[in-house]
Formats: sequence, structure tokens, C-alpha cells
Amino acid sequence: MQPEWHHLDAAGKVLGRLANQAAQLLLAKHRVDAMPHTIAPVFIVITNTDRVVVTGKKEEAKVYRHNTGYPGGVRERTLAEQRQRDSRRLVRAAVAGMLPKNSLRDKRLLHLKLYTGPEHNHQAQL
Repeated sequence: MQPEWHHLDAAGKVLGRLANQAAQLLLAKHRVDAMPHTIAPVFIVITNTDRVVVTGKKEEAKVYRHNTGYPGGVRERTLAEQRQRDSRRLVRAAVAGMLPKNSLRDKRLLHLKLYTGPEHNHQAQL
């Protein structure tokens, strides 16, 4: 199977629609030779993650939570706070949520390359 690289520009695109497109490519739904129990050699480069758009009131209402493992260690951030810290995590979490919840999800996410600006170091592969 020959590796293929796709470039998606997130500037002005809705987060959910971008994540859906990336998840479909990672699952290799477009390839004839892909199997659901394998990881296809499909790599995705997403640029301008800091300019992704969300609809409605998600900027203030959507909350990202994680637990540190200590008692009372639940940490919460709104989408706006997370965008200021690292906008790549927004896109990665959205794509991860659209992939099947199995042991291949983390391996598929390694094929996802995220960049906040328009420059990236995968020019030769594209």
C-alpha cells in the first residue's frame, strides 16, 4: 500500500465538519484496499488550527475536562481558553471523538499532523 498525504486548511472551516473529513480520511474510507482492522498509510496535515470556527455559543459553553488522578483533580477549560493555550488540542480531540473507540484509535491519530500556522515541514510528502 502506497502512503498518501492530504493537506487540509482549517482557516474558516467549522470544527466538526473538518474533524469529520479528517476522520474519514484516517479510516481510509476512500481507498479500495483498506481493511477496518488495519491502519492505512494515510497521513493528514492540518494547518491554521488557530483559525478554526465553531458555531453557536460553543466558544463559552463547551468545556474540556481532564482529571489529574488526584482527589479533586478535575481541571476544566472552556473552548476559548483552550484555543488560547493550544488550538491543536481542539482539532485533535474533535478528530479522536469521530474515530472508533478501539485500540487502533491512538495509532491512527499518530498519522494526524497539526500546525497552528500555515507553515509545516511536510512539503516534500505533499
